[in-house]
Amino acid sequence: MKRAAWYLAAGAVAGFAGVLGLHGRTTPAAPRAAGGAPGRTQPSPSAAPGTGPAAGPSPGRATVGGGTHSVTGAVEQFGYGELAVRVTVTGSRITNVTVPALQTAEPFSQQLSEQAIPLLRSQVLAADSASINGVSGATFTSQAYATSLQAALDKLHLK
Repeated sequence: MKRAAWYLAAGAVAGFAGVLGLHGRTTPAAPRAAGGAPGRTQPSPSAAPGTGPAAGPSPGRATVGGGTHSVTGAVEQFGYGELAVRVTVTGSRITNVTVPALQTAEPFSQQLSEQAIPLLRSQVLAADSASINGVSGATFTSQAYATSLQAALDKLHLK
């Protein structure tokens, strides 16, 4: 029975050391562009322009006025980089959402963002607002996306 306790303690110490080894790095790597050059902004993954739901404006939404307007929200820092969201609105409906500025600290974060951003975009177009659920496994990216999106909508005086 004493051996089992020893193995349990050794396993816990090894697991703790592994977690510290993964999260102990405090200096992020320089962002890399598609060509591999450090320090450049990544091109963002965004699907082709689409339209939101067929229903009219949501109750309580202010109207921007006729025409199409595009505004970029604030650059938001998240755990593994930074991003900014650009929203296009026609009348009071969100018709397109892109991410013109995306910088990540490491290749895995870039890959995760490239998978999460199209899902976040579809949620925004379906909800026609910044009230989205986010993407499981990309919590920090989802929060930064929603915050930047809300900043852009605030500039347009939309909710």
